[in-house]
Amino acid sequence: MDFDLIIVGGGLVGASLARAARGLSVALIARERRSPDAPGPQGLFDARIYAISPGSRAFLRKLNAWQALPEARVAPVHAMRVFGDDGASALEFDAYRGGSPELAWIVEDSALQDALWRSLEGRDGMEIFAPADCERLETDGERTVLRLRDGRSLAARLVVGADGARSFVREQAGVGVDERGYGQSAVVANFACEKAHRNIAYQWFQGGPVLALLPLPGDHVSMVWSTADANAERLMALDSEVLCLDLEYATKGMLGRFDLVTAPRRFPLRRLKAHRLIAPRVALVGDAAHVIHPLAGQGANLGFGDACELAAVLDGREPIRDPGDFALLRRYERARAGPVFAMSAAVDGLFRLFGAKSGAIALARNAGLNLTDRVPVLKNVLMRQAMG
Repeated sequence: MDFDLIIVGGGLVGASLARAARGLSVALIARERRSPDAPGPQGLFDARIYAISPGSRAFLRKLNAWQALPEARVAPVHAMRVFGDDGASALEFDAYRGGSPELAWIVEDSALQDALWRSLEGRDGMEIFAPADCERLETDGERTVLRLRDGRSLAARLVVGADGARSFVREQAGVGVDERGYGQSAVVANFACEKAHRNIAYQWFQGGPVLALLPLPGDHVSMVWSTADANAERLMALDSEVLCLDLEYATKGMLGRFDLVTAPRRFPLRRLKAHRLIAPRVALVGDAAHVIHPLAGQGANLGFGDACELAAVLDGREPIRDPGDFALLRRYERARAGPVFAMSAAVDGLFRLFGAKSGAIALARNAGLNLTDRVPVLKNVLMRQAMG
């Protein structure tokens, strides 16, 4: 079975690329197939949520995926308040003052997955192989052959790895990675809160741990508490009432009392960066290419940026170039090198800065928050960068 493009991975980034790649025959390989007739999220919120930037939203709108999201499950972020670890320093971002209606939108994983898969329905020239597992990848000068565990073989000019941090495609292509664990886990859960969140996102730096509360529809918030593995184990073992009291204490009663509505889940945190975004007739996108700390909420947005850029490069190629031409793939790699490096370095730098125990560094970082808050031009630059 021959295709122009094989995409391995049916998550957010893989599905968005499959929808965005115009004029190509596409094979999408996924571990599971999502039904386009799924009724959408019901009842409790997902444990995993995403902060979607305006840039990513614009990309999703072009794919007709954003319009398929149920409005009742999407919450806009109008402002963000960031607190230092000295109890006094703070930085506030306001969308209106920055000339934008929203800083971001909070969307559940299942809602966004379903919307993207519905957008794939009726796409000409695409075949979905799901559920399917990959066994081997073989590349020669003209094409790449992907062999599945069920014995089928698919060939394409280009194979894209959108298959996560433990990428099969990346490993088979021989692309190395720099990887380091943070010694932290993200504990995520959703709560009903006593006081209205007013569509404000909150973040507290805690001298290493980072606690974020993101607004959900109604008087609900999503907690992302990135903390040392030992403390993450403690949080996971707490009963719901004690966890709610811990959260109320950590947030200084900002949103009053909490009631747990979605059981907590734990995700180990690591930093990962592939040595290259490309190999002969192979490209990497999303977590297969880079994984960053969640303190800035930019992981999904980086992935959507990869998909958007690669689709644009493929769509704009000269007639003489096939989709897997190495010179063409270099355009994609060069275009993404700057944004990925800048975001990865900034997030890692913030983690190290606010985790440092030195008293002098603590004074400097908290003073920096207050100084940034008083310089509107600098705040707008930071805000525009995060908004994509």
